[in-house]
Amino acid sequence: MAQVEATTERIVAADAETVFDALADYNGTRAKLLPEQFSEYEVREGGDGEGTLVHWKLQATSKRVRDCLLEVSEPTDGELVEKDRNSSMVTTWRVTPAGEGKSRVVVTTTWTGAGGIGGFFEKTFAPKGLGRIYDVMLTKLAAEVEK
Repeated sequence: MAQVEATTERIVAADAETVFDALADYNGTRAKLLPEQFSEYEVREGGDGEGTLVHWKLQATSKRVRDCLLEVSEPTDGELVEKDRNSSMVTTWRVTPAGEGKSRVVVTTTWTGAGGIGGFFEKTFAPKGLGRIYDVMLTKLAAEVEK
Protein backbone atom coordinates (compact mmCIF):
# COMPACT_ATOMS: atom_id res chain seq x y z
CA MET A 1 0.00 0.00 0.00
CA ALA A 2 1.38 3.32 -1.07
CA GLN A 3 0.84 6.84 0.16
CA VAL A 4 -1.34 8.80 -2.28
CA GLU A 5 -1.14 12.58 -2.42
CA ALA A 6 -3.16 15.26 -4.22
CA THR A 7 -2.11 18.93 -4.09
CA THR A 8 -3.76 22.00 -5.59
CA GLU A 9 -2.97 25.67 -5.10
CA ARG A 10 -4.23 29.11 -6.05
CA ILE A 11 -3.38 32.76 -5.48
CA VAL A 12 -6.39 34.59 -4.03
CA ALA A 13 -6.81 38.38 -4.11
CA ALA A 14 -7.51 38.73 -0.38
CA ASP A 15 -5.26 38.89 2.67
CA ALA A 16 -4.25 35.61 4.33
CA GLU A 17 -6.25 36.22 7.52
CA THR A 18 -9.50 36.78 5.59
CA VAL A 19 -8.92 33.65 3.48
CA PHE A 20 -8.01 31.49 6.49
CA ASP A 21 -11.03 32.70 8.46
CA ALA A 22 -13.31 31.79 5.52
CA LEU A 23 -11.84 28.28 5.28
CA ALA A 24 -12.11 27.78 9.06
CA ASP A 25 -15.78 28.89 9.10
CA TYR A 26 -17.42 25.46 8.93
CA ASN A 27 -20.76 26.86 10.15
CA GLY A 28 -21.02 29.35 7.29
CA THR A 29 -18.55 29.83 4.47
CA ARG A 30 -17.22 26.28 4.13
CA ALA A 31 -20.59 24.81 3.12
CA LYS A 32 -20.81 27.39 0.30
CA LEU A 33 -17.48 26.20 -1.13
CA LEU A 34 -18.38 22.55 -1.54
CA PRO A 35 -19.03 21.29 -5.09
CA GLU A 36 -21.56 18.64 -6.05
CA GLN A 37 -19.25 15.76 -5.02
CA PHE A 38 -19.98 16.58 -1.36
CA SER A 39 -23.22 15.62 0.37
CA GLU A 40 -24.66 15.20 3.87
CA TYR A 41 -22.59 18.13 5.20
CA GLU A 42 -23.05 18.56 8.95
CA VAL A 43 -21.08 20.35 11.65
CA ARG A 44 -21.29 18.11 14.72
CA GLU A 45 -19.08 20.06 17.15
CA GLY A 46 -17.58 23.53 17.14
CA GLY A 47 -17.75 25.14 13.73
CA ASP A 48 -14.84 27.59 13.73
CA GLY A 49 -11.46 25.99 13.11
CA GLU A 50 -9.70 24.11 15.93
CA GLY A 51 -11.96 21.63 17.70
CA THR A 52 -14.52 21.37 14.91
CA LEU A 53 -15.95 17.96 14.06
CA VAL A 54 -17.57 17.93 10.63
CA HIS A 55 -19.18 15.19 8.55
CA TRP A 56 -19.67 14.84 4.81
CA LYS A 57 -19.75 12.26 2.09
CA LEU A 58 -17.32 12.73 -0.76
CA GLN A 59 -18.15 11.05 -4.04
CA ALA A 60 -14.76 11.12 -5.72
CA THR A 61 -15.89 8.89 -8.61
CA SER A 62 -19.19 7.40 -9.72
CA LYS A 63 -18.39 4.24 -7.73
CA ARG A 64 -16.35 5.59 -4.83
CA VAL A 65 -18.02 7.38 -1.92
CA ARG A 66 -16.09 8.20 1.26
CA ASP A 67 -18.05 8.74 4.47
CA CYS A 68 -15.85 11.30 6.24
CA LEU A 69 -15.90 12.40 9.87
CA LEU A 70 -13.20 15.02 10.20
CA GLU A 71 -11.48 16.40 13.28
CA VAL A 72 -10.11 19.89 12.63
CA SER A 73 -6.91 21.22 14.17
CA GLU A 74 -4.72 24.29 13.66
CA PRO A 75 -1.18 23.06 14.37
CA THR A 76 0.50 26.27 13.12
CA ASP A 77 -0.54 29.76 12.02
CA GLY A 78 -2.26 29.63 8.65
CA GLU A 79 -2.69 25.86 8.71
CA LEU A 80 -5.95 23.95 8.99
CA VAL A 81 -5.76 20.14 9.22
CA GLU A 82 -8.75 17.83 8.70
CA LYS A 83 -8.15 14.24 9.88
CA ASP A 84 -10.74 11.66 8.92
CA ARG A 85 -11.74 9.35 11.77
CA ASN A 86 -13.03 6.80 9.23
CA SER A 87 -9.88 6.42 7.12
CA SER A 88 -6.23 7.41 6.74
CA MET A 89 -7.20 10.57 4.81
CA VAL A 90 -5.71 13.87 6.01
CA THR A 91 -6.32 17.20 4.27
CA THR A 92 -4.13 20.19 5.07
CA TRP A 93 -5.02 23.73 4.03
CA ARG A 94 -2.11 26.22 4.15
CA VAL A 95 -2.73 29.93 3.69
CA THR A 96 0.27 32.24 3.39
CA PRO A 97 0.72 35.87 2.29
CA ALA A 98 1.58 36.25 -1.41
CA GLY A 99 2.17 39.95 -1.81
CA GLU A 100 0.05 43.00 -1.07
CA GLY A 101 -3.54 41.95 -0.41
CA LYS A 102 -3.00 38.45 -1.81
CA SER A 103 -2.55 35.00 -0.39
CA ARG A 104 -1.50 31.57 -1.57
CA VAL A 105 -3.78 28.69 -0.66
CA VAL A 106 -2.35 25.19 -0.92
CA VAL A 107 -4.55 22.17 -0.19
CA THR A 108 -2.94 18.74 0.13
CA THR A 109 -4.74 15.48 0.79
CA THR A 110 -2.90 12.27 1.62
CA TRP A 111 -4.11 8.75 2.34
CA THR A 112 -2.90 5.17 2.30
CA GLY A 113 -3.87 3.75 -1.07
CA ALA A 114 -4.80 0.24 -2.09
CA GLY A 115 -2.19 -2.33 -3.04
CA GLY A 116 -1.71 -4.11 -6.35
CA ILE A 117 -3.10 -3.00 -9.68
CA GLY A 118 -5.98 -1.14 -7.98
CA GLY A 119 -3.43 0.86 -6.03
CA PHE A 120 -1.58 1.73 -9.22
CA PHE A 121 -4.75 3.15 -10.77
CA GLU A 122 -5.67 4.94 -7.55
CA LYS A 123 -2.26 6.57 -7.29
CA THR A 124 -2.39 7.53 -10.98
CA PHE A 125 -5.93 8.89 -11.29
CA ALA A 126 -7.27 9.82 -7.82
CA PRO A 127 -4.99 12.87 -7.38
CA LYS A 128 -6.19 14.31 -10.70
CA GLY A 129 -9.85 13.83 -9.76
CA LEU A 130 -9.37 15.31 -6.32
CA GLY A 131 -7.40 18.17 -7.87
CA ARG A 132 -10.41 19.03 -10.06
CA ILE A 133 -12.67 19.01 -6.99
CA TYR A 134 -10.30 21.33 -5.09
CA ASP A 135 -9.98 23.63 -8.12
CA VAL A 136 -13.74 24.20 -7.89
CA MET A 137 -13.51 24.83 -4.14
CA LEU A 138 -10.66 27.30 -4.56
CA THR A 139 -12.57 29.12 -7.31
CA LYS A 140 -15.59 29.42 -5.00
CA LEU A 141 -13.31 30.51 -2.13
CA ALA A 142 -11.83 33.26 -4.28
CA ALA A 143 -15.31 34.45 -5.31
CA GLU A 144 -16.35 34.52 -1.65
CA VAL A 145 -13.39 36.49 -0.25
CA GLU A 146 -12.61 38.76 -3.21
CA LYS A 147 -16.00 40.53 -2.92
